[in-house]
Amino acid sequence: MIASVFFPTAMRADEALALLDQLLPGSTFSNLQETVFSQVWEGKTYAEIAESCGYDHSYIRDVGFRLWQALSESLNQKISKSNIRAVLERHARSQSIPAPTLSDIPEILVSPPVWELPNGPVPLQSTFYIDRPPLETQAKTELLKPGSLIRLKAPRQMGKTSLMRRLVAHGQDHHMRCVTLSLHRADRQIFADLDLFLRWFCANIGHQLGLEPDLKRRWNGDIGSKVSCTAYLEDYVLPLVDSPLVIALDEVNELFQYPRLSAEFLPLLRSWYEDAREIEAWGGVRWILSHATEVYVPLQLHQSPFNVGLALRLPPFTLAQVQDLACRHQLPWAAGRDGAQRLGALLQVVSCRPGLVRLALYALAQGDLSLEQLIEEAPTQSGIYSDHLRELLAALYPHPDLQAAFRYVIESAAPVALEPIAAYRLESLGLITLSKNLATPSCELYRQYFLQFLPPSLSSAYG
Repeated sequence: MIASVFFPTAMRADEALALLDQLLPGSTFSNLQETVFSQVWEGKTYAEIAESCGYDHSYIRDVGFRLWQALSESLNQKISKSNIRAVLERHARSQSIPAPTLSDIPEILVSPPVWELPNGPVPLQSTFYIDRPPLETQAKTELLKPGSLIRLKAPRQMGKTSLMRRLVAHGQDHHMRCVTLSLHRADRQIFADLDLFLRWFCANIGHQLGLEPDLKRRWNGDIGSKVSCTAYLEDYVLPLVDSPLVIALDEVNELFQYPRLSAEFLPLLRSWYEDAREIEAWGGVRWILSHATEVYVPLQLHQSPFNVGLALRLPPFTLAQVQDLACRHQLPWAAGRDGAQRLGALLQVVSCRPGLVRLALYALAQGDLSLEQLIEEAPTQSGIYSDHLRELLAALYPHPDLQAAFRYVIESAAPVALEPIAAYRLESLGLITLSKNLATPSCELYRQYFLQFLPPSLSSAYG
């Protein structure tokens, strides 16, 4: 029989955390959540916690609210900042759980953690995904509306695909069928012909839904590709889907470099969205579009899918979010005001771009190099970003016009105007940030690296 609980003194915060680990096996709390829990346990206010950790008061309050909400659901009773201590101590006594000791602290806190290599989207169950309120809540709410369309816009390394996958998972949690089409995976020749592209589009949707292909019988060249595609989806695919359908199109900007295809497909997509108002089958479809830049293909306002639905521009991390992620990587020096100052030196180089920040914190968590060494080596061929920077350089290499345009940007002390197509392509690579049609380098890392490796004579075309 398990011994009864006996606390010779008041339960300590670390003992309470260990008790939570026993009560909620499999639950994982971030370092910041554990910090908030521990300091609340010790009687601190949110304002005092924010002051000691160097976070905004409102952000700490939001972390606390989400923590109490998660605990309420797990323990099946209302948990709040004011009653957490009484609830846990009463729960421990009623369940006859032995008093935890330091040896009971979860293994993750005392043994070397297993880090995620920050390569590609953040896994769904990852503890390293950082919410950017209120984006996630807005998008998830919109997804549940019939006929909705959500547009995620951000350059590379900003987390579009990570958020899209979470929206798809949210749809699956609500018993929706989900299809994800990544346009950068399509064969190049698919984009050369509208008929080929629309057949690829229909075939992939049917394949992911487990439907037998019926394109040969149902595709009618006499009525045209767009009508055939619409009829195939409306008459064959959608009636066989017995629940709402999410269609997520990742990297839609891949279409923009094919103006003839874009000018045909994007208005067709807009027409399907509008059909949801009157045609029941289309009302069951929810669209998610992810793109890196604004479309530069000339489209009339009533034909574009980029001026309807819920538009979400993914922002860079805030300093508080970077500190939160650093805490999840078990970097205690990053907390508080001193930590904010040290992280500031890193962020001056990589900005607050999520992908670049994740890679830096992952490297620092390994303990093989210091923050100062990482910053010094960042724009070099031996730094942690060398592979990423070489990929960008390789993307520019076949295009002297883009090299010249970007050289002009990084040599300029003020924002500059670029030819629209060059601006689109550089923004889609994540190399520049556009504000009122004026371009600046996305981060100092790119400026320093490409000043070394782009031929200086190229900028004369813009000089």
